[in-house]
Amino acid sequence: MEPREVVTQLWGRIQARDWDGVGELLAEDFVLDWPHDQVRIRGRENYVEFNRTYPEGWSIEVLGIVAEGSTVVSEVRVPHDTLGPFFALSFFEVEDDQITSGREYWAKESYEEPAPDRARWFEPI
Repeated sequence: MEPREVVTQLWGRIQARDWDGVGELLAEDFVLDWPHDQVRIRGRENYVEFNRTYPEGWSIEVLGIVAEGSTVVSEVRVPHDTLGPFFALSFFEVEDDQITSGREYWAKESYEEPAPDRARWFEPI
């Protein structure tokens, strides 16, 4: 399987709540870093359990996936009934049909009024 397809399947299985299937796509010693929060999730089991127990009300909208060699970058939007929506930008390394590591950046979707001295360059989207 191509690295891009591995990540495509990851997001599809997360959306389907196919937690055993998610685990199949991760190396046993998978590591995921969230530099913006200064935290790390270490191990396939911990990643699966973290996601399995996340409060329901969310979905996954894949906005794009780009791959070069073993590196795959994905952008997803995660609507949530009470907590979100969020955006996630993920950088994954894939070897032998499994994701070995990742680095994700999560941001809450919200409009922020630009500072008056900078407002002339922005418009809401």
